[in-house]
Parts: sequence; structure tokens; C-alpha cells
Amino acid sequence: MKLCSSPTIMSALILAVFFHPAGLSGQGRVGLWIKYEKNFQSSRQYENPLYDLKNFVVRFTSPTGRVKNIHGFWDGERNWKVRFCPDEKGTWAFTTECSDKENSGLHDIKGSFECMAHDNQLDIYTKGCITRPKGAYYLTHADGTPFFWTACTAWNGALRSTDEEWKIYLEDRVKNSYNVIQLVTTQWRGCEADILGQKAFEGSGRIKINPEFFQRLDRKIDRINEHGLVAAPVLLWALPFSEGRELSPGYYLPEGEAILLARYMVARYGGNHAIWILGGDGRYVEEFEQRWKNIGRGVFAEEHPGLVSLHPHGRSWIGRAYAGEDWLDIVGYQSSHSNGPQTVNWINNGPPAKDWDKLPARPIINMEPNYEESGFKITAQDVRNASYWSILATPSAGITYGANGIWPWLREGEKILNHSNLLKEKEDGSYYHPWHESIKLPGSVQIGYLAKFFKSFEWWRLRPAPEILVHQPGDETFNHFISVAETDNHDLIIAYLPVKSTITLYNPLNVKYSGQWFNPVTAEYFNAGITGKNGFLELTSPSDGDMLLVLKKQS
Repeated sequence: MKLCSSPTIMSALILAVFFHPAGLSGQGRVGLWIKYEKNFQSSRQYENPLYDLKNFVVRFTSPTGRVKNIHGFWDGERNWKVRFCPDEKGTWAFTTECSDKENSGLHDIKGSFECMAHDNQLDIYTKGCITRPKGAYYLTHADGTPFFWTACTAWNGALRSTDEEWKIYLEDRVKNSYNVIQLVTTQWRGCEADILGQKAFEGSGRIKINPEFFQRLDRKIDRINEHGLVAAPVLLWALPFSEGRELSPGYYLPEGEAILLARYMVARYGGNHAIWILGGDGRYVEEFEQRWKNIGRGVFAEEHPGLVSLHPHGRSWIGRAYAGEDWLDIVGYQSSHSNGPQTVNWINNGPPAKDWDKLPARPIINMEPNYEESGFKITAQDVRNASYWSILATPSAGITYGANGIWPWLREGEKILNHSNLLKEKEDGSYYHPWHESIKLPGSVQIGYLAKFFKSFEWWRLRPAPEILVHQPGDETFNHFISVAETDNHDLIIAYLPVKSTITLYNPLNVKYSGQWFNPVTAEYFNAGITGKNGFLELTSPSDGDMLLVLKKQS
């Protein structure tokens, strides 16, 4: 079913035909880690199935006897479906349970299917779904392989793109080493309707799902996985202030409706390789804190597929407030779109950097640093600064990229809904850069270099180590802040220098290191000359721009 970055596109398309969920479920077989889909025909027509049918669950039993309870979902008329991702080869059995016991099409239906090996070599189909090991600050595949989150914010991408545009975008993200796509799944303040003018649902106090909207979205999310990428859908955009808040379902829907809508989408996309972003741009502490805890528990307290995060508004943090919420797997934050001292100091000296070691171990990821070209002034250097600072301020787990033309899916001459202050206008009145040019912006490409750089080391063992830096130039000049991280056994040190500097590190054990400089603009490495007296290491970066220092313990 999936497109692969290493085989040819043609062989990937052959796999796509062979592993298409609908065809396989009809034949009673599916590939390991590939979405299984089963169709059911209700014997009754419901006026509003979201409310009229309280529960439709399919109980799957694995070849080794493990049980997975998967919620089904309504797909229009009398059509119901269930989707899930099998994680064992062999014969799976299932039986259905419906709250309407008289519904002969949904209740007490039994069956089985075969989960088989396959030839698709994409990581998500060979190493398995993304998970969070207990006590870890990073993500892994099911087989334990560490997963470095490298995401792109395509908030409107799945809603506004044509099929061909979406293909071009995903192929480019794969080429540039991205592995996660963040997207919005309903109408929201940045997009009133999808490309055909349809909305995900109607109403507020009592809502009604539009299956046709989600059927189109199905194809876009499937394409994400087919390219070996993980989908990170925002289920409920939640901005409670500024322009367009009346379009934020996470803000204006009652708690009950917000839970129903989110649970519907989790059921619908639970068979995909997905990580749920429950809310987008929300205020999750203080005045709205209990509301979001109730929604999180209502959607994810029971057995559910996938990991869960929240995406707060700019320069906000949920770490302490949500420390006891077991349904939360990833502590996401947003540093906002600024290169000024308040934002820079918040990244490097704010709550994520100061509190990470005081909280239960979870991956901590900046899911929205500077958007390239945002606010008329954000450059590729600002993107690099915010990204490397963020990764090294907490235990390394990953980063997200964004561009001012990608997230709204701008085409030539278009404006962003409810975001007029983020646009840059040419003399002729048009706007730039559109999405297809923005994916080629320098910062967009350099985040790919960043991903390759970190994945060349055992990045998951890194911990922030500001204490080994003798002098912090960021104390005098905010944007000269040097970030330092090292492993517990001191065999690897990585430092980020945003400008040409001399860095001095404490080395009380007199460990012998070899050194390299990495240029994040060109992805080139240079040998690093190490000087310094006993107990210290001293190095000077080789260029005027930002550089990364890599020190490896000599054997």
C-alpha cells in the first residue's frame, strides 16, 4: 500500500495496489503494520448516529491471544467501518458489540483475517508504529528503534490541496528527511471549509458529522502514510482569542460535543500511523485547564490507538499542570514566531529548559517554532536558531518546521484567513512565497540537514548540560546563547553556537575528545582543533555564522 523512498515509485505503486485496505479486508488478509479495514452494513437507519448509537466496538483477538477493543465509526447512510493496525502476523479473530442489540448488521458479527509479511521497506511498516517507552524522553518504533520527530506544519494542506499538490509536497518532505506531517482535520480559524467548500461537521450544541468531508480527508492521510510519514492531526483547534475564534471547535463546542467529535476522528484514523494532537493553539492551563483535562480523559482514558499530545499557544507550557495526566504522551509546546529577546530567553531559560527534569519522563517537542518568512522578518537563520536551541534545551526528541506559505497552503496571490498581519505584499499587490516555493526555502531544506545530523549520533542519550559551559555569552547578548548537551557517560558532547565564538567547557575528568564542526547551512563537517589546560576544553568556531560542535570521546 505504501510508497517507499528507496525502491522506485513504480514498485511502490504496485505495493499500494496490493496492500490497499479495502481490497485486502475483502480478501481477509492484510500486511503487518498496514491498516486493516472492515465494512459493516447497519440494519437500521439512524437520524444522527453520533448520538443515536452510543457504542459500536470490534474486539480483535491476536494470534497470541491479546485483545484490542477498537471503536467503529459511521461513514454515511447505513455504512459503518472499523480500522486498526495489526501488529502480529497470523490469524486475527474479531467479534462486534453494538449498544443497539437489535441491530443485526452491527451486533455480534464474527469473523477473521490473516496478517501477513510483505515487501514494503518503509520504516513504519518494518519497524512498526510510533510509541513512547516508559521512562523515556524520546519516541521509538514498536521494535525499539529511536524515532527523531522531524515534522512540518501543513495545517491546511490536507484540506486545501489537490491530489497532485499533496503528492508533490509529500515527496519533497520525504526527500528532505521529514517524517511527521502536522495537519488540521476540521474547519478552523485558518480554513473555513475544504477545497470543495464542505465542512467536517455542522452545529454546536448538537453536531452532525459530514462523512463526505472525511472521505476526502481519508485519502490525504493515507497518502501521508504511503510516503512513510506519520500523520499528526489536530483534532480540535482551540484558540480562545484573536481573529477567527468562532471557527475554533475546541473553543466553542461544549465539552460533550468536543469529546464526541475527537473520538469520531480517533476511530476513523486509528488504523493509520498517527499521533494525535488533541488541541491546537489552546490555553490549557488556568481558566481552561479543567475543560481540557476533561476532554483528554473523555477521548483517551480508555484503550485507544496512537500517542497523544497538545499544541499550546505561543510561549506557553503545560508541563507541570499536566504532569499527572496519564493520557498525555508528548509534551508539545510552541515558542511562537519571534526572534526577539522574550522568545529567545523563553526557549533557553523558560519552563521547558528549567522544569523538564522535575516532571515525569515524556518527550518534549517544540511543535511550532519560528515560521520561515513569518512577521516580515523571520529568516532561515532564525529558524535554525530556534530549532537547535529547542532541541538542546531539553532531552533531545525532535523539532517541527513551518513556513508562512506552507501552513495555510497559499497559492499565488492568496491571503491567509484571519492572519492578515502575517502576510508580506509585493508592489503589485500579490503575496509570496506560495506553498510550492516555500518547501524549497533555505530553512525548509536546512531542517532536513538538522534531522540527518542528529540521526548520525545516539541523540536519544543527550541531556542538557549548561553547567559544563564556562561562560554563557547569551547572558550579555540574548541571541548569542550557546546550547550544550552531553551524554551521561561523557562520550558525546554537542554544542550550538549561533555566531562565531570561542567556547570553553569544563572537563574535570580530562576526557580525551576528537572534535568536528558542522555547518547547518551547508551540511559540511570540518575538523575542530581542541586546546585548553587540564580540566578545560577550548575551541573557536571556524566561520561567522552558526555552527555545531561535536566532541566524541576517543577510545
